Amino acid sequence: MPKRISIKSHLSIDQLEKRYREAKDPVERTHYQIIWLLAQGRSSAEVAGVTGYSRSWIYELVWGYNRIGPETLGDGRRKNPGAPPLLNDVQQAQLWQVLSGKAPDGGLWNGRKVAGWLSELIGQPISRQQGWEYLKQMRWRLRVPRPQHQEADLDEQEAWKKKSGQRGQASATTTPRRRRRTLV
Repeated sequence: MPKRISIKSHLSIDQLEKRYREAKDPVERTHYQIIWLLAQGRSSAEVAGVTGYSRSWIYELVWGYNRIGPETLGDGRRKNPGAPPLLNDVQQAQLWQVLSGKAPDGGLWNGRKVAGWLSELIGQPISRQQGWEYLKQMRWRLRVPRPQHQEADLDEQEAWKKKSGQRGQASATTTPRRRRRTLV
């Protein structure tokens, strides 16, 4: 038989029930329900069956509640603003201006070059992937010149384009022949 878990009396059973009934957030409501049921003397297996939470997660909730109090209950992700942005608005504007020009080596911008420029700007190493993410975030795209064959003759290519274009125009002006349908 599972053992009964002891709950510290940060809140009375009536206060726990009231918070459980009034909670708007579903995660917070379930957390208060778990603590409320355990405070009534129910077993952890019974509470797990009622709420759908695993016994190990119930023990985690009780651990936090007993040590800190009701502040640990609820969805903590909503209160977490996340990491501060790597670049502020001024630095993003500087990056936009730099991307509008040529890359330092005279080529085209890519993730590695953006990461190198950003590393110099903020004084900390930036990965090539992060440089590529900034390119995508600014709706930039990698522009690579089309490769050309070493032995390509540009005059011959232009003549071929003109010649093939005239053939396509002639066939577009003629009307297509009608097919005869035969009934079987």
